[in-house]
Amino acid sequence: MQQAPPKHSTAENVAGIVIGAFVASLGLFLLKSAGVVTGGTAGLVLLVGHLVDWPFAVVFTLLNAPFVALAWRRRGPRFVVASAVAVALLSASSLAHASYLRVDMINPLYAALLGNLAAGIGILFVFRHHASLGGFTIVALVCQDRFGWRAGYVLLALDAVVVAVSALFMPLEAVALSAAGAVVVNLVVSANHRPGRYPVAL
Repeated sequence: MQQAPPKHSTAENVAGIVIGAFVASLGLFLLKSAGVVTGGTAGLVLLVGHLVDWPFAVVFTLLNAPFVALAWRRRGPRFVVASAVAVALLSASSLAHASYLRVDMINPLYAALLGNLAAGIGILFVFRHHASLGGFTIVALVCQDRFGWRAGYVLLALDAVVVAVSALFMPLEAVALSAAGAVVVNLVVSANHRPGRYPVAL
């Protein structure tokens, strides 16, 4: 008889969500500093940031609101609370980066690769501790649960839409970098997070 998978402790879940949110926010800060958009809800926030001069944390929180009902219905209140905490931590971290970190010069290609790599690692941390960073990541997890689709592939499809829309407002070079970065972040997630691969339960 197969043994039940070991559970994360509460401390492990908290640590994983905190680390994931912080690392993801650092990646997004690098992208914003270089003027590069990524995919997903975060990419949509960065795109809006090119159009209106609002803080990242404010736009990110507002755009996440419509996804809360979906998460509550499909994954339950515990997941929603954990995800809300992760989103709040990401927003707070983004404000801290803006206050304490100055990036005077960063190559856009380097920022697209490193920023999206960090974002992917952060998302993976949060996923593995049974939370999300809101927005499209909730849609991806719901599709994975209901249809068996890999979350990384769902995110890649949604990211393609965001990058395509960004072509209406940004130079083609920045759009190309954004597309390459979206592939990076989703390769990280799809290669490391799939149904049944990670056996540790909540």
